[in-house]
Amino acid sequence: MVAEQAILVHIYLSQDSASEDLQELEMLVSSAGVQSRAVMTANRSLIDAKFFLGSGKAAELAQAVAELQVDLIIFNHALTPAQTRNLELLCQCRVIDRTTLILDIFAQRARSYEGKLQVELAQLKHLSSRLVRGWDNAERQKGGIGMRGPGETRLETDRRLVREKITALLLKLDKVGKQREQGRKARQRAEIPVVSLVGYTNAGKSTLFNRLTSADVYAADQLFATLDPTLRQVKLPEFGSIIFADTVGFIRHLPHDLVAAFKSTLQESRDADLQLHVIDVADQRMADNIKQVQLVLHEIVADQVPQLLVFNKIDQTEQQARIEYNEQAEPIAVYISAKQGLGIELLLQVIRERLADDYMQLDLKLPADAALWRARLHELSAVQTESFTDLGETQLRIVLSKAQWARLLKQSDGLLQNYIVSP
Repeated sequence: MVAEQAILVHIYLSQDSASEDLQELEMLVSSAGVQSRAVMTANRSLIDAKFFLGSGKAAELAQAVAELQVDLIIFNHALTPAQTRNLELLCQCRVIDRTTLILDIFAQRARSYEGKLQVELAQLKHLSSRLVRGWDNAERQKGGIGMRGPGETRLETDRRLVREKITALLLKLDKVGKQREQGRKARQRAEIPVVSLVGYTNAGKSTLFNRLTSADVYAADQLFATLDPTLRQVKLPEFGSIIFADTVGFIRHLPHDLVAAFKSTLQESRDADLQLHVIDVADQRMADNIKQVQLVLHEIVADQVPQLLVFNKIDQTEQQARIEYNEQAEPIAVYISAKQGLGIELLLQVIRERLADDYMQLDLKLPADAALWRARLHELSAVQTESFTDLGETQLRIVLSKAQWARLLKQSDGLLQNYIVSP
């Protein structure tokens, strides 16, 4: 299949500082499978209402389209419906903006049923705001008894159909969301801690997730390689069961419709016990990327979850694998390379430390007639080591949450307290 060819357009506005935004556009375009034939840039203090980039530059753009014979123009900005239409009429080719490009990448990446529904919803919401009256928007007469009058225009029909489709998608997503919520509540009842990986797109979250869980999640050096959330339960040495959640990456100027559509998916980050904020330490835009991630976390009300900074890709820098502490001697950051496996043990050590405040380790000696409680502890994945004495007793080292232990004590009428062995 021949890749679409496009001209990229980036306007440096007076309030805009980022030349990095153009580099990111080129990465987005590559991720979408589009070939960039040329890049047009310009400086403007104000946006042109008709063409966004001014009539002179718009004429240049039309000439470039004709010379290069491309079929697509991609703007690294949000265009109004009128600007898009004016540019398409002038250049005689398709024109899309940054939001439409990101939505298209998401549509390509969605694998799960829920992911596809969420992308379609975001696309339709974006489309609904862009349905404008076209030159061929003739009135549709609906003849017949009780159907006389001007009828619906094509625009009105399109808007109604989009509204109906959005309503249907919302109902489907609500059903899927309830199923996801049931799974989340089951994990909460089991008191298994959830560690969610968040971060800017292409920071290496999926590579780290695969390293931590021995999973096979698609990981690639491209933007939005991961779209559907993936959860894996693993047993952490000297701790117990833990669930890692890999989530969709964030990006600056993330379309609001996408954030709204993916709220149920992003809830994995909101309900986590700990967030691993994965950061590409080799990226020149690192500080701004961190800021952008925190803005999205704030928007989805996930900025109150305890967070550990994970500076990834140290193999591309002079950095060494290490733990960074604050003034209170608490671990706040870990420097690693997920690809090379550097610093992973340090990261696991810090995860254990950060979760340990809500968890406890106990040594128990259960008599032979306490098999029910032994089975219950195994059911909770709390057993770390197990051995048996000549008298048929079971010696256990367990790690579980304080809430779990309190519940077990209540269920056993305090009997389990008698089985604790002093260290």
